[in-house]
Amino acid sequence: MSATESTSAGPSWVPLSPRERRVVGVLAEKGMTTPDQYPLSVLAAVAGCNQKSNRDPITDYDQDDVEETLHDLRRKGAAILVETSGGRVTRWKHTLYTWLPAKKNELAVVVELLLRGPQTTGELRGRASRMDPIHDLPALEMILAALEDRGLVVQLSPREQKRGVVVTHGLYPPEELEKVRKAFVASGGAVVGDVDEAPARHASHPSSSASALAADLATVQAELAAVRAELAVARAETGELRGRLDSLAADLRDLKSALGV
Repeated sequence: MSATESTSAGPSWVPLSPRERRVVGVLAEKGMTTPDQYPLSVLAAVAGCNQKSNRDPITDYDQDDVEETLHDLRRKGAAILVETSGGRVTRWKHTLYTWLPAKKNELAVVVELLLRGPQTTGELRGRASRMDPIHDLPALEMILAALEDRGLVVQLSPREQKRGVVVTHGLYPPEELEKVRKAFVASGGAVVGDVDEAPARHASHPSSSASALAADLATVQAELAAVRAELAVARAETGELRGRLDSLAADLRDLKSALGV
């Protein structure tokens, strides 16, 4: 079914809970970024949901949480169980290409929004490009326009705003989307992450940001110390080479003198 046919007949997808969005987002992300490890086992999906990078909020799901959610996604048609040789490990795949439906670059954008929530278009382009290249903002804007026409993307910033535009996905239940809109307005147009139903912490939380800055500073200081140490070694080696050159020059002069040159 084409995107146009799906729009005219109503969407083929349904809203998803925060946990469902995270789990199906992980399935789709790993399918694009690590295809050799895809489909995913439940344990791999748990690890993908709880990883510290490319996620907001950061979650702490257990195996039961994720397995239950995978079955919920299966009932909604967004994921399928895959038979494996030997049948020892249960593996899962997403069906978002047909369930939404979406092209690969469109899916990369939707998945990035599912995994992080609201973002500026500049942030979104860079982050989604790790799954499928999006060469510039005009290219992203064309993708966003197509997704917005199908209800898969929602612009939170005012229509007249041209820079720093914030968008999010359209797979929220209506009441949750309204909360996201209100939080965005209350923040004065700043990016506000999704609120998960399980204990979690946002990557953008001030304390997390302070810790990240401290860690970055420590890393920079360590790298600077290493560079200084390497520079000191290079200077010592340069001095030693100069000494050897001076010695060779003196030996050459003595040789020339002995030869009467």
